[in-house]
Amino acid sequence: MNLDSVRDDSKLMVYVISDSIGETGELIAKASVKQFDTKDFAIKRYPYTNSVEQVKPLLEEAAAQKRALVVYTNVDMETRAYIKRKEKELNLAMVDVMGPPMEKLETLLGYEPMRQPGLIRRLDENYFKKVESIEFAVQYDDGKDPRGVVKADIVLVGVSRTSKTPLSMYLANKLYKVANVPLVPEVPVPKEVYEKDKRRLFGLIANSEKLYTIREERLRALGLNSSAKYANVDRIKEEVDYSVQIMKDIGCTIIDVSNKAIEETAEIINDYMISRF
Repeated sequence: MNLDSVRDDSKLMVYVISDSIGETGELIAKASVKQFDTKDFAIKRYPYTNSVEQVKPLLEEAAAQKRALVVYTNVDMETRAYIKRKEKELNLAMVDVMGPPMEKLETLLGYEPMRQPGLIRRLDENYFKKVESIEFAVQYDDGKDPRGVVKADIVLVGVSRTSKTPLSMYLANKLYKVANVPLVPEVPVPKEVYEKDKRRLFGLIANSEKLYTIREERLRALGLNSSAKYANVDRIKEEVDYSVQIMKDIGCTIIDVSNKAIEETAEIINDYMISRF
């Protein structure tokens, strides 16, 4: 059969109806139309169309067109039932984007879907928040810029090798913006730390023996002499005593990380943050 002889030259109207922003439906519509040799089409997207009252005039408008396709991604049961009923009543060409995949998944998983609009959008937003939090942790790592203390959700303070950096990155994956500040007796603590909301300040301490072992291994890995001041037991005790005094002065929550995994410390901080805000 020669398709050219039966081609309809009237404009194709594609209605994308969604209870979220409609990106998925529009993408599918565009990808499908591009498979046909036509430029005479228009795609109209109707985001946040959640109810029967909102859908009704759009379906009637589509039915009045000579050539129209309705692509919908709605998940609400009442709205979906109405659209399906109107598909037959108005003799509309329709594509149900979400229905078939959800039905198959319901069969495979054995329970009903949540039917909440915009869940994928929320996941995308969380992804970008996570990236932003990780970039923040890198930018304001190790006291590079005291301005980070002001902007941070959480500020970690402690002597070297108390896991400030890895803990900052772990908390960033939980969407917290974290700045960390090293405590060194010879270096003044930034005034921003003293001005920070005490509920957001966490001091990390560890026993001297644990720090000595970690620092010695660190020096060995760098090919440096283990007799350096950095791994001197007396020096480490001095740093720990100094850090505890600073932590008391700024009024932060003190956590002993001597025998804690990063995940465990992060969970403690997360619990504090949830209870405080």
